[in-house]
Amino acid sequence: MEELIMSGPGYGKKLLGKADVYIHEKGKSNARITHVDIELDALNDIIKSGEATYVQAKEGGVFIGLKKEMIKRAEKKLEDGKE
Repeated sequence: MEELIMSGPGYGKKLLGKADVYIHEKGKSNARITHVDIELDALNDIIKSGEATYVQAKEGGVFIGLKKEMIKRAEKKLEDGKE
């Protein structure tokens, strides 16, 4: 399997912002299981509350796979940012 590596800023990438990332412990603040929270309002423009997606670890971060409707929203966000 090919190793995925975070590549940082680059052509074709748009920065969404700086996220707050937390390990959320089971049994605290209403967590039913221990999990990782990524809190960034701009992410909800692409992935709506309640939608499920795919996450894969990469060297230095994670890759979030998008479903068709999410891809449309992400591409719209890219288009809206162009001048």
